[in-house]
Amino acid sequence: MIEHVSADVTGDHVPDQIWLTGYKQDPNSPYITGISIAIKDGATSQLYQIKPHENSGYNPRLFLGDFTGNGTVDILLTIDSGGSGAITFDYLYSFVQGKPRLLFSSEVYNDYWKYKVSYLDGYRLQLTNSNTEQVYTLDITSRGKDYLNGIYNPDGTLKAPTEGWVDPLSGLYPVDFDQDGVYELMAFQGVSGLYHADRFGYVQNVLKYQNNEWSLQNQWFAIYGAPIPKS
Repeated sequence: MIEHVSADVTGDHVPDQIWLTGYKQDPNSPYITGISIAIKDGATSQLYQIKPHENSGYNPRLFLGDFTGNGTVDILLTIDSGGSGAITFDYLYSFVQGKPRLLFSSEVYNDYWKYKVSYLDGYRLQLTNSNTEQVYTLDITSRGKDYLNGIYNPDGTLKAPTEGWVDPLSGLYPVDFDQDGVYELMAFQGVSGLYHADRFGYVQNVLKYQNNEWSLQNQWFAIYGAPIPKS
């Protein structure tokens, strides 16, 4: 057992028991396989098991909160992939009346949100989101001469078309922005340039569950700062 919590997830006002379970094939490694969620209905003592699509990784954890506004808590499972991109596997389940329902999965999210990262003439980087048709443009002169000289001609034009990328989901956080007891999801996706460590910042999407689907409330391109140039 990794974690145990008690909460009403069936909506009958009787506390249920929720266990997060998994296995270590190597006792000296933090890597966990066979991750699943077990639920014992507090009213009927019936047992249920939920197996996520991706069920191996690091630091699996649960968060319980109401994401739909029906007054019953839902179950958010997060698993770290452990890769260089800090990708997470995330699943949100409703369990009202003992019926497991997948409300959110990182696989569906990653398939849906589409981005393009392009270097532009004039030492600029452009992030385009085709879902919202929004464009974000960033001055990258702070990257320094050595970095820029590998991409640009002396006149600031590109030597060749160059693109970066946006990682899959790199973090999913429950946040109650409205302070109404119903949580939104705040999703982070890393934005990189020439290589993974060439990170510019994160796309941040705030999603709210409305009318049985997730709607985008806000989107930002949050960038890293740069040192003030010395005179």
